Amino acid sequence: MMNEFDELMTALGYAGGDRAILDDPGTAHIVVVGKRIVSSHSLPGLDVEADGTENGVRMKIRLREGTHLTTPVHTCFGVVHREGEQHIEIEVVLEPNSSASFIAHCLFPKAERVRHIMDAHVEVGAGASMVYQERHYHGPHGGIEVIPKATVRIGNGGRYTSDFTLTDGRVGSLDIDYDVEAAEDAVVELTARVFGHGRDNIRIRERVVLDGQNARGIIKTRIAVEDDAVVEVTGITEGNAAGARGHVDCMEIIRDRAVAKAIPIVSVTHPQAKVTHEAAIGSVDKHQLETLMAHGLAPEEAVDVIVKGILR
Repeated sequence: MMNEFDELMTALGYAGGDRAILDDPGTAHIVVVGKRIVSSHSLPGLDVEADGTENGVRMKIRLREGTHLTTPVHTCFGVVHREGEQHIEIEVVLEPNSSASFIAHCLFPKAERVRHIMDAHVEVGAGASMVYQERHYHGPHGGIEVIPKATVRIGNGGRYTSDFTLTDGRVGSLDIDYDVEAAEDAVVELTARVFGHGRDNIRIRERVVLDGQNARGIIKTRIAVEDDAVVEVTGITEGNAAGARGHVDCMEIIRDRAVAKAIPIVSVTHPQAKVTHEAAIGSVDKHQLETLMAHGLAPEEAVDVIVKGILR
């Protein structure tokens, strides 16, 4: 019988991860099963503190000034039982002129009654750069509630890139709530890709506030829903300084009885700022469908190819 760690590592493989990373002395990582820290490794210039709490883990990650990590920091969170709760509280600070990328795998292969809550506070210092990729793997039951919330502050000339993907397994209930503030010359890029099935319920709210001169930001969402799934996406961008530039880009594909709603909100308070938006909701493109079928694909196969294409 596999222990909890081995079960989580098996799910990591399904999600495209490689457990061999955990044995690499040149790669920092932390692995949390439920509320237990089962493996961790740090590197010079990267300070990591982590303690178990009643329902999860509280973490502090600090990248020292001028430190540039050449390999991604790997974090792995999950619940391997059918029922449970995991609450991750995390504070991340990138000091000025530092850079790092993070790859987070969130794994719930058997979830029938599971809650996963993440509260993140991120500070990206002046001239610093952070790339954060979050990959989810859920089982087939849809009995999971995922609630990621984040507040991000980006200093002058800093850069923050986030990429959230949940396309494997049933989503269950997803409620994303991100707030990002960008100072002078800062850059923000937020991307979310989600595929909902059954009675999945998806809510995404992302807000980017361009407070600094020449700050730039983009919110990009690519959502597909089928069966009786429901999705509501709210993308908010505010341009509050000279030269600020922002864009909200939302595309949603629906099939069967699914319901999709997009709410782009743009606000400009400075005459030299500019914010734009575009939102598209609809079924699979007929011309694309016919082209793929002409190459020998069955209708369902062609639809799957198109859906996977927009979720890349």
